[in-house]
Amino acid sequence: MAESAASRWRFFCSRRVQIRALKTTALVGTILLAINHPEIVLEGYIDTSILLKSLLTYCVPYAVSSYSSVLALSERN
Repeated sequence: MAESAASRWRFFCSRRVQIRALKTTALVGTILLAINHPEIVLEGYIDTSILLKSLLTYCVPYAVSSYSSVLALSERN
């Protein structure tokens, strides 16, 4: 089990997974931001609360993309 966790961590830290996750985050996160926080896009309004929510909006696609990439690579190997 420890070997499996160690290999998954190596996959997660790999350049390939990180680049794929960042590309997905940029695209999907921006779309989610426009949908969930139109006041930023349309009015340019931002405060601390909205800034925090916006940053968290980008965390979701990053986590999902990284997780799915690691699982796919783990199953392939």
